[in-house]
Amino acid sequence: MRNILFLVPCRQFAWRCLAWSAVGFGVAGVFLPLLPTTPFILLAAWAAPKGSKRLERWLHQHPHFGPLLLDWRHERALPRSAKCLAFTMLALSWALLWWLKTRVEVLLILALLFSAVATYLATRPTTQRYCS
Repeated sequence: MRNILFLVPCRQFAWRCLAWSAVGFGVAGVFLPLLPTTPFILLAAWAAPKGSKRLERWLHQHPHFGPLLLDWRHERALPRSAKCLAFTMLALSWALLWWLKTRVEVLLILALLFSAVATYLATRPTTQRYCS
C-alpha cells in the first residue's frame, strides 16, 4: 500500500515536468525559427491538468494561448491564419526536401503524411479569431 501512495506524487511530478518542459520549448519556439510553438503548447495544455492545476489555469488565462486553447478544447476549432500557416509550412517543407533531392520513397511517405495532416486541419472548424 505504501508503494502505491508513493507513486501518486511521482506521477503528478512527471506530468508537471512534462507540462513545464513543453511550455519552455513552446516559448523557445517563438524565437527559434525551426522549433514549432503550437505542438508544445498543446502538449502542455494536455499534460498540465494531470500535474498542475495552477499551470493549467495560467495557460487558459494567458492572453495569447488562452483563447486558442479554449477554442480547441470546446470546439476543436483553429483560426484561419493558423491553418494557412500550417498548409504553407507543409508545402514548403516538402518542396525543400524535393529540392534537396531526397529519396523518392521518403518524399512519397511524407507526401502521404503531410496530406493526412492537411486533410485533418482542413476538416476542423475555423474560428474567426486572429492568430498572431
